[in-house]
Formats: sequence, structure tokens, C-alpha cells
Amino acid sequence: MNKLHVKSGDTVEVLTGKYRGQRGKVLEVSPTEEKVIVEGINIITKHVKPRKQGEPGGIIKAEGAMYACKVQLVCGKCGKATRTGKSVNDSGKKTRVCKKCGAEIA
Repeated sequence: MNKLHVKSGDTVEVLTGKYRGQRGKVLEVSPTEEKVIVEGINIITKHVKPRKQGEPGGIIKAEGAMYACKVQLVCGKCGKATRTGKSVNDSGKKTRVCKKCGAEIA
């Protein structure tokens, strides 16, 4: 299983493509496919068939998955898209650290 640089709940910025420069919150992470789903980014239309009696069908809009390498984590302190490093705090737990300002990322 591959490990990704982003987790669910992180704020990320899109680096390439139609949504370049936009920011959003990570909703889902799929480490095996190396993909993420970001809120409000990569909107696709899905044709949905009604499954149960009384359930409406039709065309709905939803967020599509995109490769994790196309997004970069945003630091909460400096507000910039940044790479992350690892550091060990006093209690011996590993944490992610912003490479630009050195702040700890939750």
C-alpha cells in the first residue's frame, strides 16, 4: 500500500489543469490508486438511474477523483502551498512540518 502526502480534511491547492490555483478540502483519499477527491474541484456529470420506487434519476454533478501528485498541501500558518517534511516532537510522535515556514501541520 502506498502512502500519500495528503490526508482527508487537509486543505490543498491544485497545481495543474483546468482548476489550477484553486483550493479545496480533501474529502477522500485512495492510496492504492494514488488519487484524491477534493471538494469543489474536478466536477463531473453523472447520469444516475433511479434505483428505488420514487427515487429521482437524472444528471447530477459530483467531484471526480484526481491524481494526488497534482495537488499540494497548504500550510495553515503561512497560507502557501508547500512540500512537507517530518519531525519528531518531544513526546516521540512524528508530525508533518511545512518546508517554507517550519510550522507543524495538523
